[in-house]
Amino acid sequence: MTLTIQQADRPDDAYMPIWAPLLRFNQQAVGDAQGEPFALTIKAPNSDDVLGGLWALSLWGSFYIGLVVAPEASRGLGLGTELMRRAEAEAGARGCRNIWLDTYAFQARAFYERLGFKVFGQIDGPAPMFPRYFMIKALDA
Repeated sequence: MTLTIQQADRPDDAYMPIWAPLLRFNQQAVGDAQGEPFALTIKAPNSDDVLGGLWALSLWGSFYIGLVVAPEASRGLGLGTELMRRAEAEAGARGCRNIWLDTYAFQARAFYERLGFKVFGQIDGPAPMFPRYFMIKALDA
């Protein structure tokens, strides 16, 4: 059989077909590889427009936070801290041992450190994006 590689016209539509065989492999290798998503949204009263929020995924005893966004005009008012507090509560309710995330140098490392996260890995590269920090916080058992 001859195989070819080509660029997808619609990359977003290609994600699931690419992911499916890897998910099957992971499931066979270690089980329970699907993960369970969690999301919080920030909206203005009487509006369906999402202005920010948090998206996470629990998998294999860890809670990965992929997105945290507070509306720029509302930063410093505690919205980010409240998002993280609720995420930590959800992670605990799901029996997760830790929460982890990544952030770039120009983003929110100090914010996460104030919440008890520690750097466990770093990728260096050109400023201003890098370094990229991988951070973790252990949860009480």
